Amino acid sequence: MYAYIVRRLLLAVPVLIGVSILVFSIVRFIPGDPARVIAGVQAPQSAVERVRREMLLDEPLHTQYFVYMGNLLQGDMGRSAFTRRPVAVELYERFPNTLILTVAALGIATVLGMSAGIISATKRYSLFDNFVMLLALAGIAIPVFWLGLMLQLLFSVNLGWLPSSGMDTWRHLILPALTLGLATTALIARITRSSMLDVLGQDYINTARAKGLVERIVVYKHALKNALIPVVTVMGLQFGILLGGAVLTESVFSWPGVGRLLVDSILARDYPVVQGAVLVLALFFVLINLVVDIIYALLDPRITYGTQEGD
Repeated sequence: MYAYIVRRLLLAVPVLIGVSILVFSIVRFIPGDPARVIAGVQAPQSAVERVRREMLLDEPLHTQYFVYMGNLLQGDMGRSAFTRRPVAVELYERFPNTLILTVAALGIATVLGMSAGIISATKRYSLFDNFVMLLALAGIAIPVFWLGLMLQLLFSVNLGWLPSSGMDTWRHLILPALTLGLATTALIARITRSSMLDVLGQDYINTARAKGLVERIVVYKHALKNALIPVVTVMGLQFGILLGGAVLTESVFSWPGVGRLLVDSILARDYPVVQGAVLVLALFFVLINLVVDIIYALLDPRITYGTQEGD
């Protein structure tokens, strides 16, 4: 197991290097002069040139990249061009907020999605099944930002039950977590239903029923465990997607996380913060995929690390 984990972490290195090259290049092709934006519209040309030198914008692109990577290997992610604070400190303060929102959203999606998927599979083609699948289709199709605005309008403006923005109490978490989690709820419900239907049609399930086992035991003890592998795959991928996809939700609800920081930094041409935020999110996505692979082996002993690596 440890050798497999080490190999996967080593394979993550070229992935992260590729991400760093892409992000480093793309942010520098954003229209506009970042030195002018940072110095101010009314700043004299001398101040603009000073900012350009400080950010090494007067150097070739490959020189800027190698300097950045050299500093990064020493643990220095640079400083924000606006706050002048270390990027690592900015991310350290914001990332727990994004993690809280993501875990809450995935928790909602897992409970609602798996429950709906299991019931739909056991009541195939029933009114409940058709209704849940219709909601799942709508949940996948509805844009996150529109859903967030509608939830704000209903629960904050019209009913006054929940706060519309900020992060002061646990009540502020409900609406953004629902907004972020409902689309994933729909996806998990569909995957769970499909996987459960496939497993419930297997011979060993028919054998368990023929032995006289209670249907509840057949479904939750025998069928669910074997149906979880594709569901775990989706959950693992969605956790990484939710981490990076919280940008719109955090912006709509003024949630002080990495997503909102990333948007503000892109608009302000704050290169160091943008690069640092994307690299951290990419690193967590890689680690989450590793955790999912390990969970595979725990759910199904037939899966070995050697088999996974060969795949």
